[in-house]
Amino acid sequence: YARDASCSNLPYVSDLRTLGASNTTEGATMREEEVEVAIKVVVVGNGAVGKSSMIQRYCKGIFTRDYKKTIGVDFLERQIEVEGEDVRLMLWDTAGQEEFDAITKAYYRGAQACVLAFSTVDRESFEAIESWKQKVEEEVGEIAMVIVQNKIDLIDDALVHTTEAEDLAKKLRLRFYPTSVKENLNVEEVFKYLAEKHLEKLNTVIEPDTSIHKIGEGLMHSDSPNHSSGKHSKQTISLQPSKRRTQGKKSVFNQKCQI
Repeated sequence: YARDASCSNLPYVSDLRTLGASNTTEGATMREEEVEVAIKVVVVGNGAVGKSSMIQRYCKGIFTRDYKKTIGVDFLERQIEVEGEDVRLMLWDTAGQEEFDAITKAYYRGAQACVLAFSTVDRESFEAIESWKQKVEEEVGEIAMVIVQNKIDLIDDALVHTTEAEDLAKKLRLRFYPTSVKENLNVEEVFKYLAEKHLEKLNTVIEPDTSIHKIGEGLMHSDSPNHSSGKHSKQTISLQPSKRRTQGKKSVFNQKCQI
């Protein structure tokens, strides 16, 4: 990730490498059990909906009432265990103001999960959710996403009802979480769900293709009556591919050739 020289407040991550990699010049292959799953999660939504507070609460366990506008992008990370696997969540907090669009879009790339956040007391932030979803998908395609309604502790001043958010989530086919960063309600569940969804995608088993494709049948055979039927007789090469992903490890590709 390169940092724009004009954006001095942006964090600079010089090396987001997967832990456990061997630091050798030979490029030796790593044992699969040494590979840590790393998930890039972007948190998007209008300004002042509580994106920064949510990440601070999740990663540092703190909450502050003071609002400080995010300039560009901020970054925090947390390591958790999900379904017996070590997972490092890299959380990217993006600015919600339109003037930062050119900067924040670049940070969507490579994301594997996304939080679409809006505030209970901000109707405009709710109405912008579909637009935020589109912005992210324009950069990374379809990834694991959730809709988060923050500040439900301010329900007495609500401008968005939970039933409306549930209807939107059904329309977009996304999981919905009502949260309160102040009360630490459902914050853990949001990121755990996204990690589980990404692991589910990694662990998806692709059934092997059992069809046999014959290549070269008759290529070594001559119809000429003078052609010898010895070592130049007809040969057939059968390819039987097999691809399977198991237990969150790397995909393994095997090819069996029968001659």
